[in-house]
This record gives sequence, structure tokens and C-alpha cells, in this order.
Amino acid sequence: MTELQIPKLASLSDSQLTASLAAIDDIRECYRVLEKGGINIVGEVLRGQGSFYEMDHYPKDDVYDRDTASQYYYHAHRADHAEHGHFHLFLRSAALPQGAEPAMGPAGEDRVAHLVAISMDAWGYPTDLFAVNRWVTDESWLPAETIVTELDRFAIDHAYPSWPVNRWLTAMVRCFRPQIEALLYHRDEVVSQRQGQNLEQVLEDRSLEITGTIPVDIESWADKLKAEQKRRIQPSEIPRKRLSGAGNQR
Repeated sequence: MTELQIPKLASLSDSQLTASLAAIDDIRECYRVLEKGGINIVGEVLRGQGSFYEMDHYPKDDVYDRDTASQYYYHAHRADHAEHGHFHLFLRSAALPQGAEPAMGPAGEDRVAHLVAISMDAWGYPTDLFAVNRWVTDESWLPAETIVTELDRFAIDHAYPSWPVNRWLTAMVRCFRPQIEALLYHRDEVVSQRQGQNLEQVLEDRSLEITGTIPVDIESWADKLKAEQKRRIQPSEIPRKRLSGAGNQR
């Protein structure tokens, strides 16, 4: 199986470094306002939703921004993973390239592409990003190169069910875009290398659920980004030789 390669910091563009660091500021701000109220990301998205049941979507009818065609929901079902639950993030047809029809799954105006899932711990903080096989979310199966071009279009720009949660999820995609891209390309490699199955069989294979996982930590990622940014802006001055006592000599 192809190894999941996280992009090296040196390969990131200056604009990606800037975007990720700006997103980290947004993430910290969301934590600040929630912590002042004694709540967290998970508690906020579940607030007022009643009992928490495995496999149910929270909020009940998902969260959708019509202007950006972005969608998400939170739920839990991974008994083999020490998580409270996870978010699934999507872009719907209006945010996807025209003419890009899936190999399998909803087509035309019903297209929906899964971007990434974000695992959350019991304290409401992210632990991992992961990608999934098609059957998990019943998505439209589009190649990674088609999806990654539209990642920046994901944005939940309204206050339902929670402005901090929506802003946080939007910032998470900006912050960890390199990791999300890596997960999507790796997903395609995993699917293509399944032996003895055609594409449709692989995409419906219940033995293949998660195609790749990347642990995440906001503050350690911020430190690495800042170090790389600082490395790039160090002045490359050539030391000048001082000619002591020679200035007036002919």
C-alpha cells in the first residue's frame, strides 16, 4: 500500500503558510469565546440536540450553507477508535467543477464530494483527520485532483447551529489544507491498488472504510509554520569586509 506522505513545509507556498497561520488565529478565537462560556466545539454542536445516539447526524438535518454549497454533520460510530465522534465535511454540486461527473454515486445537480472527516476527543478538541471510502458517506466519487481545486470554497458563513463551530470548521480546512490534500490523493492510491476488484467493487467494499489518517495538533502545527515562515524571511545579507586604515591610501 502506498505510504501516506504529508507535504514537507518547504514545499508549501508562501500564501499557504500565511493562510494556515491566519486560520490558526481564527481557531484560537473560537476556542477563546467558547471556553469563556465553559463549553467546547463538540458540546456546542450538540447543544439542544437531545440525547446523543450512535450513527445519528447532529444537527438532525445537517448544516448547509446555500451560498457556498458547503455542508457538514457530526456523529459517532467508530468503536475501534478512542474518539467522542467526528465531523464529516462536504461540498455540494454548485461548488464543484461543471462537467466533472463522478465514477459512481449521485450525479448532476445531486453531486456531493466528501472533503475530510475530523475526529474529536471527549474534551471537544481535534485529534485526527481522515479520508473514507465512497460507501461510508454515499458521496459522488470524484478524483482527488478535482476536489482539491475547490477546497477553499468550503465555508459555513452563518450562525446555525453555532457561529463559533461554523467558523472553526471553516478555519480547520484552511489551516490543514496540505494534510487534506495528502489524504485525498492517498485515498485514490489506496483504491486504485486494491487487487482483484473493479472500481465499483472497491468503492462498495465494506472491509475498506478509512483509507488514511493524519494526527493533528493545532499548536505544534503553528510552531512549525512559524519556524518555516521565519526561515524564509531571514535576510540573505553578504557580510561586507571592513578595510581598516586603508580608506585613504593610494
